Order: sequence, then structure tokens, then C-alpha cells
Amino acid sequence: MAVNRTPVLKRCRSLDLDPTYLGIDKKSKRTLKRSNRKMSEYGSQLREKQKAKFIYGILEKQFRLYYETATRMKGQTGENLMVLLETRLDNILFRCGWARTRKEARQMVDHKFVTVNGSRVNIPSYEVKVGDVVEIREGRKTSDRMKQILDATNGRVVPEWLDSNSETLKATVVALPKREQIDVPVNEMQIVELYSK
Repeated sequence: MAVNRTPVLKRCRSLDLDPTYLGIDKKSKRTLKRSNRKMSEYGSQLREKQKAKFIYGILEKQFRLYYETATRMKGQTGENLMVLLETRLDNILFRCGWARTRKEARQMVDHKFVTVNGSRVNIPSYEVKVGDVVEIREGRKTSDRMKQILDATNGRVVPEWLDSNSETLKATVVALPKREQIDVPVNEMQIVELYSK
């Protein structure tokens, strides 16, 4: 399986992205030397796509499939794309505060920590629907790792479209997220313009 191994803070610097969107508290002390040249329209569109891919930890082929699915859905393609990315199972764990980063959430799903509606799911890109109940498996709830994660993510705000209980480690998807509820600094319209060329 292909894995993006670029150092996280270096990538954040190159994309002008705050590492807190990835669940990382560290800040880079280095500054990126930028030339005074104005970025082209294509360059800014490409950067927005790279930002979205980097935040959600997705590679090009899968991202393209999300875009194609979003074009077939009702409503605006850009908003549909963001909703599809936000309703991934690994992102749900991150949003509930059950993982420090989306990478950690992905690993937890891979290692079968999670059930959806009572069934074990080990696919990080599993699309969660309204009414689905996501839960950490009984044997994993009391593990030292989960205690450390919950201590580290204690202050994280759970979005309104998720009804999460940090005691039982159970969450219900109440509704699909609206664009204004997704706090990701990505201009999805530029991604649509890039792909529609």
C-alpha cells in the first residue's frame, strides 16, 4: 500500500497550514523562504487539492474517486466532496477525540478497535451514514493506550453533527455535516475548478 512519508511539519510549512488541523500541537520554528512571484491560478488550485489530501491522509487515486462520487450526488460538488471526506470512519474517530491524529485513527481502525452498528470494521475509508453508531470495542476501551489518548484529546470540541459520549466511547451520527460545520481551511471550489478543466 502506498504511504505518504513526507515529514508533517515540513509539509505544513509548504502548504501554509497550521498543524493543529491535523491534531498536532508542535509548531515549526523554521520559516519558508518564498519568492515574491505571484502564484498562478493553477498553482493555487493545486495547493488547495494538496491541502485537502494531506489533511485527510488520502492519496491521488482515492481522492479522484471521491471527487467523481461528489459530482454524481445532488447539490454542489465542492460541498459534497467535503462531506464525503468528513464522514470517513477514521475522521469520525478523530472528531470524537478518540485519536490524536487522523493517522492514529486510521491505525486504530486497521487494528480492529472499532465497531459500526455492532459489527467490526477495519476499513478507514468506510463511509458512515446518518444513524450509524460508532463504538470502540469492549476489550479496547480500558486499554492504557485509550486512556492516554483521551487525556491528550480532553479539550477537543466534538462537532454538532456527532453525538459522542467519552465515558462509553460511543458516538452516533446525528446528521450529515454542513460545510460551515467543517473547520478545514480548504477552498473546495478551487479543487472543483482544477478537476473540471
